[in-house]
Amino acid sequence: MSAFHPPLRPTPSHGSPVMTPRTITPLGMRAVDVQTLPFPLTDAEITAQVRVALQEDQAFNDVSTVATVVSTSHVRSAIVARGSGVIAGVPLAVEAFRQLDHAVTIRVDAYDGTRVKAGDVVMHLSGQARGMLSAERTALNYLQHLSGIATLTARFVDAVAGTSAQILDTRKTTPGWRALEKYAVRAGGGTNHRMDLRSGVLIKDNHLAAIGGDIAMAVSRARGLAVSGTAIEVECDTLEQVDAAIAAGADWVLLDNMSLEQLREAVARCRGRVITEASGGVTLDSVRRIADTGVDRISVGALTHSAPAFDLGLDFDGL
Repeated sequence: MSAFHPPLRPTPSHGSPVMTPRTITPLGMRAVDVQTLPFPLTDAEITAQVRVALQEDQAFNDVSTVATVVSTSHVRSAIVARGSGVIAGVPLAVEAFRQLDHAVTIRVDAYDGTRVKAGDVVMHLSGQARGMLSAERTALNYLQHLSGIATLTARFVDAVAGTSAQILDTRKTTPGWRALEKYAVRAGGGTNHRMDLRSGVLIKDNHLAAIGGDIAMAVSRARGLAVSGTAIEVECDTLEQVDAAIAAGADWVLLDNMSLEQLREAVARCRGRVITEASGGVTLDSVRRIADTGVDRISVGALTHSAPAFDLGLDFDGL
């Protein structure tokens, strides 16, 4: 378990930033100051990421809030779950509120990876009404998107519980958001596939098409170029390709869009020799049947490219 120390924060003025250390400030009886899941961004990266998001929303020039809310108004509020799911993105939401009000008091009740139900409070806040209102949308955008990914991942993980299958993500991520979206998969109990094109070898159908379908050649070339110890994975559409990948010395086979019968046969041929991964159109309705074939891993692109936002709201509860 690693401590979560929110990043240094520039003041919201237009002058030079004044860097001050920050922590999650206690509010009431309970103070949570640990982020149990290692966050993928550094403190400086969190600050910069959120600053860009707030500037995109013109949160420092919020005409609606300045026009309607006096600068001395202070409020208490809470971010509340509207349904059941898994939380992810808390450090980014905290940073959004901090950048609009450096004195805001926050108590986090549900850190990333926490399962919540409707009515559960994710965090309590107390501070300037203007800052809270101007940061609200940015904070919720982070939380709702990343919690949506974590929640969908948890549903897939729950669906294969009791089997040996792991749920993997893919590289089908929002450009610029990969580290955060894959982090949200981990928050939901899933496992990350390769992070990028350099971190692993996956010989896909178009790679094979470009060299006449020669799996042995592809594996040999990859083995000669990749860093020692790198797993070599081959995408296979047929059982004949599975046999060729095993013979070529692949470490891992991706069984693409195979029927359940084909998956069972492929698993039997690969058992004890190579890792098996099922992929292609996997849904919550089909994932358990796929897992029951005995595959080691199941990759699901929908975790990151199609997860619905998790419903959260900021509720004001008094002055």
